Amino acid sequence: MMSPLRSAALVLACATACAALPATASASGAAATDTPPATPLASAPASGSAYDLEGDVRAVLKAFDVPGMAVAIVKDGKVVATSGFGVRRLGDPAPVDGQTQFEIASNSKAFTATALAMLVDEGKLAWDDPVTRHLPGFQMYDAYVTGAMTVRDLLVHRSGLGLGAGDLLWWPTTTFSADEIIARLRYIKPATSFRNSYAYDNLLYIVAGKIIADKAGKPWGEVMRERIFAPLGMNASNTSVAAMTANANHAAPHSIIGSRNAVVRPMPVENAAGAVGINTNAEDMARWMTVLLDGGRIGEQGRLFSAEQGREMWSAQTPMKIREPKPALAATRANFAAYGLGFNLRDYHGRKIATHGGALQGFYSSVVMVPDEKLGIAILTNAENSPAMQSLQWRILDHYLKVAPSDWIGIYARQRDDSAQEEAASQAKARAARAARSSPSLALAAYEGMYQDPWYGNVSIGTEGKRQVMRFSRTPDLTGELEHFQHDTFIVRWRDRNFNADAYVSFALNPDGSIERMKMAPVSESTDFSYDFADLLFTPVKPATPSR
Repeated sequence: MMSPLRSAALVLACATACAALPATASASGAAATDTPPATPLASAPASGSAYDLEGDVRAVLKAFDVPGMAVAIVKDGKVVATSGFGVRRLGDPAPVDGQTQFEIASNSKAFTATALAMLVDEGKLAWDDPVTRHLPGFQMYDAYVTGAMTVRDLLVHRSGLGLGAGDLLWWPTTTFSADEIIARLRYIKPATSFRNSYAYDNLLYIVAGKIIADKAGKPWGEVMRERIFAPLGMNASNTSVAAMTANANHAAPHSIIGSRNAVVRPMPVENAAGAVGINTNAEDMARWMTVLLDGGRIGEQGRLFSAEQGREMWSAQTPMKIREPKPALAATRANFAAYGLGFNLRDYHGRKIATHGGALQGFYSSVVMVPDEKLGIAILTNAENSPAMQSLQWRILDHYLKVAPSDWIGIYARQRDDSAQEEAASQAKARAARAARSSPSLALAAYEGMYQDPWYGNVSIGTEGKRQVMRFSRTPDLTGELEHFQHDTFIVRWRDRNFNADAYVSFALNPDGSIERMKMAPVSESTDFSYDFADLLFTPVKPATPSR
């Protein structure tokens, strides 16, 4: 999932003995293969005073129950730290270090945008070329949008698709190919008019990845390795879960199950190449940020992309609504917010910031760069915890921007607790409003059968043992048991409990008592938006027999 952190839910933290977790720091390389070594966790000369990174990270691990974290900081072309903290896997003492690999999810989008910028530099395409010039079979729901959609439009979240529309085609792991996902775009109805407003999506980055692969005549992952990783010396980076887990020094993903963090399986997402898919470490992220902050220069070796394309990627493309933060977070309020090409853009204390977040099952990441200060910060975690990264991000920024520090860790811990109380109150309200004594209109067997959605495809409901079970045909992990909620609404509780995405399943009937349609909606408001159940509209493949 989860995207400028994919607006993922603030996952509840639990109390574990994180304070004693080991921490290590490792030397790193800057752009290309000969990078100056990182200074040991301490200070950047330009910052004015020493910064206790280790102390802050340890406090974050303890406050938010994060098993492990890696942090890369670059300043003025030098690598300040590529440091590891905590453990790679709960129950195993192996520590995180600067070479520990993590999935960075949607922080992969910046790599896709950069690969396209390189093609623009080479004259192989232009930002405002129609997509159909490069992918003749490309088709959106609306014929006008199909013809008008440009390469630029693929990257800037203004297509008219709703938030996270179609993400269930790849998330959780599905059996759709990337080509099948792209073909199904034509069946997804828009939520707004074309170029009307910002709404984050992943599917059009898959289209962008397809253009890159077609131009090179090889898969997107190979293009990343040959054209970006190799020139920058990002030799530990890769684009498949199999490659990551083959390396002994990789972090295990963790999700909240019940009330505690637990190790879960990494989520293969090769069919979402272009949107997500890169696995890397703190040392390689330091190399990446150094080149971005230097306008595409690779040390003395040349350029990855031109200064012109660097400016284009960090120029506002789609305005974003400025959200009013809660009073305790007032200092984080932006005066401008926009999406560039693969980056979120905003300001903080008078400085422009280029940033992005990423979230997949068990991994969250954040990258924040301040171009005028030549400052870059990357935070990689093996837990689903937004406040942990946000509190550390603001703490590090305050130090390097010489802003009077706030107690960000305490502030975000309190915000987490408030969010937990609000969620509990919302769930209690829903339970209280439930018509507990109501019964389904039909016999339970009448709800069983195959249902079809225009863009996802088939979902089945059937009896297995003593339970009714829903199965998404192309998403093996989306299998869950139905329980009656009220009237003709049920709740599907997924067997894989780390998803935290149980959903309402509601049926509407025809006058003769047969089922007309089935709709879904998340039970919790904090469910990640990539579980876009609300965008589904199922109809029976074979009408159910009317009730007698």
